[in-house]
Amino acid sequence: MGMFVRLADDFGGAVSPFQKSFFRNLVAMFVAGALFWKNSLCKNCGGRGRPPSRNVAHHHTPTRRELVFLVLRSTLGTIGIFGNFYALSHIPLDDACMLNKLSPFSAVLCAWLFLGERVRARQGLAIAGAFAGAMLVVKPGFAFSAGSTGAALAGLAGGIAAGGAYACIRRLGQLGTDPSFIVLFFSAFSTLASAPFMVFDFSPMTPAQVAILFGAGAAATVGQFGITAAYRLASPRELAVYDYSNVVFAAAFGFLVFGQVPDILSWLGMAVIVCMGALMTQRHASSS
Repeated sequence: MGMFVRLADDFGGAVSPFQKSFFRNLVAMFVAGALFWKNSLCKNCGGRGRPPSRNVAHHHTPTRRELVFLVLRSTLGTIGIFGNFYALSHIPLDDACMLNKLSPFSAVLCAWLFLGERVRARQGLAIAGAFAGAMLVVKPGFAFSAGSTGAALAGLAGGIAAGGAYACIRRLGQLGTDPSFIVLFFSAFSTLASAPFMVFDFSPMTPAQVAILFGAGAAATVGQFGITAAYRLASPRELAVYDYSNVVFAAAFGFLVFGQVPDILSWLGMAVIVCMGALMTQRHASSS
């Protein structure tokens, strides 16, 4: 997703962060809606492959508690997207990425404060190690000028909010909420939230940019379903380390698409992230 978002500006004029966010969520909304509709039909037809009477799918109606966490997850997730995209557009890329990497810490903290999920010492060390590895790859310069302070704060708020959204997904998983409905609700919420900003700051796009942003939406859809499934099935403290693996994939895409060759510190950072992930995997295997 990050590769497509960055690539879009190379095939035409600059596209606003809100416009990118709109297309990112629009694709996910339609895919999640189709999957939720299909699941509803299958549940109501008893697995016979036929829709229920009158071809009406009786969708799951969320409880009041589920609705609270769905709205909270969507609000925090939308703030996370807006903050990250805004920071990417106004401050150096490495600094924006550094601020976004605070989301796993925020997820663990929110899960501890609001869900009562404690963090073991080994898990905390692995998370801190993965964060240190990510910083070796990102190498933030903290080049925040007086005019970019607002963008830096937006990126900080985005990283913290994204972590809170992950904790909400964890709670929705405990409540048994349909994962396709979680993605659908969030995507629809974020699409509607992006629309007014896009209308007032719309940038005409080339056909290539439209195709690229739909590619970003497709990649984000896969990511949303993966994140939603992960946080429904495991706690943030167990997943935080793996959240940093996107730094490794970003470096790989940067090399393949943009010709960016990682330096020695980046290779070292990626090795640290992989080792921390292996450490967590080994712990899970030994405990099971």
